[in-house]
Amino acid sequence: MSERKAEPILVSSCLLGLPTRYDGRCKANSAVRVFLQRHNLIPIPVCPEQLAGLPTPRPQTRFTRGDGRSLLNGDGEVRNELQQPVSSLFLKGAGQTLAIARLCGCRRAIFKERSPSCGSRHIYLEERVVPGMGVAAALLEQHGIELWSEENLPEG
Repeated sequence: MSERKAEPILVSSCLLGLPTRYDGRCKANSAVRVFLQRHNLIPIPVCPEQLAGLPTPRPQTRFTRGDGRSLLNGDGEVRNELQQPVSSLFLKGAGQTLAIARLCGCRRAIFKERSPSCGSRHIYLEERVVPGMGVAAALLEQHGIELWSEENLPEG
């Protein structure tokens, strides 16, 4: 019986226990770690917002119009809690995340749900959680990278 070759996978660094969230904290997730080990996956930690040059901690950010797909199409908007537009920085971070995926040969990603960068099924639009994707998640999806969140890891 041959063991499956280790495969790289992008993972939101906050889920791996790194303090990269907007508030300088992490969201370490033991289910993600178990999943990575069980499937012989090598985590490639990324934080699109840090890759864009945003500091940690940083003002909380939410969509004020649309979602990541909308932003990629020129119609969405992301602002921080100070009402400063940060859409261009989120696009930059998404591009850097895609570049890392390509450099490392990642075909899949596990991202933090509800994040304006990483949400794969839900994001914040103003104060409400709504269906949608973060900016980095939407760009990765456009380029054929399979996305999961800590809330919808596949069985098996």
